[in-house]
Amino acid sequence: MTPPRSIRSKLVSVVMSTTLAALLVSIAVIIAYDLRSYQRSLLNDLSTQAELVGHMTSAALTFDDPRLAKENLALLRTRPMVRAAAIYDANGDLFASYQARDEARPMPLQLSGTPRSDRDDLVVHQRIVENGETLGTVYLRAENRLLARTLDYLSIALGVTLLAMGVAYLLMRRMGRVVTAPIIAITEIARDVVATRDYSRRAPRISDDEAGELVDSFNAMLLEIEGRTRELETSSTEIAREAAERSRAQQEVMRLNEQLEQRVDERTLQLALANAELANAIEEARSANQAKSAFLSSMSHELRTPLNAILGFAQILTSDSLPSTLEQKKEFANHILKSGRHLLTLINEILDLAKVESGTVTLSMEPVALADTLQETRTMVEPIAAGRGVRVLYPDVPGAVVLADRTRLKQVLLNLLSNAVKYNREAGAVVLGCEQVGPARIRLSVQDTGAGLDAEQVASLFQPFNRLGQEGGQQEGTGIGLVVTKRLVELMGGEIGVTSSPGVGSVFWIELATTAPLAPHAPEGPVEEAEDVQALPSEGEPHLILYVEDNPANLRLVEEIVRFRQDLRLLSAPDGHMGLSLARAHRPEIILMDLNLPGMSGIEVLRQLRADPLTSNIPVIALTANAMQRDIERGQAAGFNRYLTKPIDIDRFTEAINSTLAQLRSAQAAPKQDTGPAERKAE
Repeated sequence: MTPPRSIRSKLVSVVMSTTLAALLVSIAVIIAYDLRSYQRSLLNDLSTQAELVGHMTSAALTFDDPRLAKENLALLRTRPMVRAAAIYDANGDLFASYQARDEARPMPLQLSGTPRSDRDDLVVHQRIVENGETLGTVYLRAENRLLARTLDYLSIALGVTLLAMGVAYLLMRRMGRVVTAPIIAITEIARDVVATRDYSRRAPRISDDEAGELVDSFNAMLLEIEGRTRELETSSTEIAREAAERSRAQQEVMRLNEQLEQRVDERTLQLALANAELANAIEEARSANQAKSAFLSSMSHELRTPLNAILGFAQILTSDSLPSTLEQKKEFANHILKSGRHLLTLINEILDLAKVESGTVTLSMEPVALADTLQETRTMVEPIAAGRGVRVLYPDVPGAVVLADRTRLKQVLLNLLSNAVKYNREAGAVVLGCEQVGPARIRLSVQDTGAGLDAEQVASLFQPFNRLGQEGGQQEGTGIGLVVTKRLVELMGGEIGVTSSPGVGSVFWIELATTAPLAPHAPEGPVEEAEDVQALPSEGEPHLILYVEDNPANLRLVEEIVRFRQDLRLLSAPDGHMGLSLARAHRPEIILMDLNLPGMSGIEVLRQLRADPLTSNIPVIALTANAMQRDIERGQAAGFNRYLTKPIDIDRFTEAINSTLAQLRSAQAAPKQDTGPAERKAE
């Protein structure tokens, strides 16, 4: 059995163990903190370097200049710790790379995943962002010196620990005798006090030296602890009670404040909504009163006009003082009949509007064959159009079926077509188009060549009692037909809209649900020639024009315009590939080009025409609905001879054709010289 150790040896062991533990903890914390700071500093330095490289190479990515990017990466050779670097584009493909001389590992060709660092390398990815757009990613791989630094710290820590433990041991051997003597004297009392927690015990004073003072201090400490323990127990109880009460009071105050703020916000929002609704109601009432006043004034004028003719001619017929011949009586009766029919039309329109506005209109929704309805409207509209010399062009709608009320759909189409004829120019044209705009939607459009409407007139077009901007004109009507049309289209679950250009014409369109989509048109052959081409003039062959257009309605309109000119002959192509083939085979004098073509854009077709020696000198005129200024500038820059926008201005279209033909005649009349390929292309 080993003898028990003395208090002195135990004190030495305790102090040495404590010192060792404190040293180990302190050194470990210092080393960990320093290594962590070093790691962060290294990563921050690499991130900063990557951001700098990304900023320097953003221009290279923008202008696709790998050489400039590689030169920027080569600047990293001043950073020996950077072993490799690379620039990846926005798709993650390798754009440029850099490797240190002694670096053998290749760079990945494709960037994927998140950066992963290991024991030997630190890897950093940094996105290159310019004006909110990600241009690419910077990849940096640097040498990880954390392990070497850790080994160095461990070596230093071992030396410091050994030195400190040696110094502590020497000090404890010298001071142990002084410290242990009084401790042994009071050990028993202290053991009893700790065991019983009886702070009233006191240690006996055994000497008058420092050991005695130690005993006195120990006893005083016990006395103080005893008093403080009682005070602490009392104070802790009071503090816990006050804290609980204060917490409950704070929670109640916060709850009341939240309720008050919520109520204030709700009342404020309710007041704002009520004010807004009141303002809207006042404005709607004012607008309604103004509209009613305008309606009554318009109706008074429109009803009095036919009544004036009816009553006036009736008085002449019944007057004995104003004798009239039989022919005059027939003429007066015709005037009365015409005015009576016009009056009946006005009354019917007013009744239709009243039914629609009151919600008493009943619809019978059913699948309606579009071809039958268009044929019925054609029979009724063509006589009216023929009286004004207006051509009405109808599309082929094989198999198309819409979900609508048959009678109301016919009323809507008749209203749009009659307006297109009424407000058209003399000898103008009306083109009715039909296209599939969605899997279950069909759009019907009515395009005229009338005077058109400005933006202000279009904005107020579907307002009640508005006469299509013709209040001061000579056309008869109440101005409520379009209002009824809009309401009927909406009741049938459709949409209606209009686009118009002053001096060019207007396009009214409606969209309806379909139960059978529009069947595609079967091509008749590689070349679609214009119908009803006039006989060729005796002085020579007509000028050949090629029109590349995929919209049948637009193609039909140009065919009708060209049909009245005996000096022109029109070929057509539905897409860019067919247009290129026809241009190379027939060598037309002018090519009309739509820009939004299926498969190949009009600009791409123009580029291929200019690249082919057979077609490089043919003038190409853009005829497109892209009417924004930037679109026009882009078309002119692409090389179009002229840029015309839809809807077609017939006068401007004719002028473009004539001026282009005149330029061709002038070029043919000039003396021919043998020029090189570059000069011929410039022409």
